[in-house]
Amino acid sequence: MSLTNVFSIAGSGLSAQSLRLNTTASNIANADSVSSSTNQVYRAKYPVFSAYVDEFSGENFAPRVKIDGIIESQAPLRMQYRPDHPMANSDGNVFMPNVNIVEEMANMISASRSYQTNVEVMNTAKQMMLRTLSLGQ
Repeated sequence: MSLTNVFSIAGSGLSAQSLRLNTTASNIANADSVSSSTNQVYRAKYPVFSAYVDEFSGENFAPRVKIDGIIESQAPLRMQYRPDHPMANSDGNVFMPNVNIVEEMANMISASRSYQTNVEVMNTAKQMMLRTLSLGQ
């Protein structure tokens, strides 16, 4: 694998973790939203990733992260009896998202650390390339 492939591989990781941070931020932002029906309530969203390999020639390959899409969580929605709430349905219930704040914070920390690690990989590859170029001086 050539050193230039490192940038492509780490770049795909950066894109994946950036999407993961965005969906986590969206989930946290909507954690306290309410609705009067289960059809209109926000549902937690999670990105789906897979690994794929671009094959070149011989034994050289560049594994990357592929973003397959974003799915909605199938966890049950939260229902609260709040008859005084303006969004309450005829039974006095409001429906809240299936967002678990603790889980989302853990996802945010994990995605942030993964993003930082990919940046460090790119910085290390850059330093290696610069040192290689300085050998000829």
